[in-house]
Amino acid sequence: MTAVLEACIFATVMGGFFGIILKKNLMMKILSMDVMSTGVIACYVLVASHRGLFTPILQPGLEAEAIAYADPVPQAVILTAIVIGFSIQALMLVGVMKLARDNPTLEVSEIERSNTP
Repeated sequence: MTAVLEACIFATVMGGFFGIILKKNLMMKILSMDVMSTGVIACYVLVASHRGLFTPILQPGLEAEAIAYADPVPQAVILTAIVIGFSIQALMLVGVMKLARDNPTLEVSEIERSNTP
């Protein structure tokens, strides 16, 4: 089952990567970058997940036993990566909006052609 998940995550990352390289529209490039970052986050979650780990929440009345607790640090890293990815995507969309004011199209080749001296 893990091999299937790894293959799907790899396909997601590679699909986003090739979308960034091959697509000519700036909106499609931004969408491809978001797909690729989602695949990278999914890869990190897959690596960090282990069966048999419990949430590290101490409850009153229960003694601290030798239980395998999950490490909360990967969760914090993933949440930070999601927030940073969202802010980068918003910043890129603002840049595309500013480009759209001056250019009738969002095709990279047309923008480069119209802005070269």
